[in-house]
Amino acid sequence: MARRTARRLDMLLEFLRLETTGGRLLLVATGLALLWANLPGGTYEWFWSLRPPSSALLDALHLDLPLAGWVTDGLLTVFFFVAGLEVKRELTVGELAGWRAAALPVVAALGGMFVPAVVAIVVSGGAASHGGAWAIPVATDIAFALGVLALAGSALPSGVRVLLLSLAVIDDLGAITLVGVLFAHDVRVWWLAAGLALCLLYGLLHRLRYAPAWLVVPVAAGAWVCVQGGGVHATVTGILLGLLTPVRAAAADAESPCDRLLHRLHPVSAGVIVPVFALAAAGIPLAAAGDVIGDPLARGAAAGLLIGKPIGIMLGAWLAVRVGLGALPPSVRWADVLPVAMLGGVGYTVSLLIARLSVPGGGADTAAAAVLGASIVAAVLATVLVRWRGNARS
Repeated sequence: MARRTARRLDMLLEFLRLETTGGRLLLVATGLALLWANLPGGTYEWFWSLRPPSSALLDALHLDLPLAGWVTDGLLTVFFFVAGLEVKRELTVGELAGWRAAALPVVAALGGMFVPAVVAIVVSGGAASHGGAWAIPVATDIAFALGVLALAGSALPSGVRVLLLSLAVIDDLGAITLVGVLFAHDVRVWWLAAGLALCLLYGLLHRLRYAPAWLVVPVAAGAWVCVQGGGVHATVTGILLGLLTPVRAAAADAESPCDRLLHRLHPVSAGVIVPVFALAAAGIPLAAAGDVIGDPLARGAAAGLLIGKPIGIMLGAWLAVRVGLGALPPSVRWADVLPVAMLGGVGYTVSLLIARLSVPGGGADTAAAAVLGASIVAAVLATVLVRWRGNARS
């Protein structure tokens, strides 16, 4: 019985590790959230606004969060921890090791952040320049974009996936850094100093090769609590801890801490955390979707994703190659970069997070509807482009 249960668990984890699985679960969670939010009775808002029983300890640690807050501040920290692990691995020992290999996705990602922000401000008539709403279209959803590419892009070279993964992770890291800066409130320096010290302790334990789970998990959790208490969005902790995790194995170890954690946490991140976040954030009343066209800020966010992202990524990649900073991956042509640039417009996870943080009141639902609609359109257009490139190569 125990052996059969373990085998079934392994099969489940392998299923969750598939890139197509994350994208499919994300779509299912989105559909459920939309259905739930539009049912009579207001149970969607009631459920996600539930709070734990009030206590002096939670108040002292600034952890009196609603259920939705535990998802966006807590679960998404694990998502960004995994993203930090992936980008460090690629930049250190992966296909992006070396400055020339890394330059192309880095510059392309920067272009894919700057141009959408400008487009959002211009199209919104300046409305997106207030409250940090210009940052809504700067991010790419890793699970959704990779899922689309895995479903439709089997004929494309492996370098296309590496380029997309690198772009998505880098601009997500940039976006969550913006979240930490733009939406910090009541900053408490001593809390942040304690959080940074615990992050450094986490890195030191790994460097000393003494990092048992019973020790590093409480240290990481303590760092998260301190950063949360410091008034900075706690998901920043995930990035820091991911970047501090070693990517090379010790002589006596079969795998590095980075590889071990990626193997264990990736299925949880893509198969559980991201869908749960979608269930908590994508519940948009249909009335809000009808207001997108008439709302300048929502129009700016949608234009930033659908127009600014592809242009910014293509322009950044072209500049990196043009000035000699980087080069396209082997077997990848410029026509292959176009679907990747279009997939960059699938903002979703982090874009929804920024929309909820930057837009007050009912306007947040309209901005979220714009993100959801633009992400779906970008995914459809990217699928068409991916299949076109696949047919051209076959």
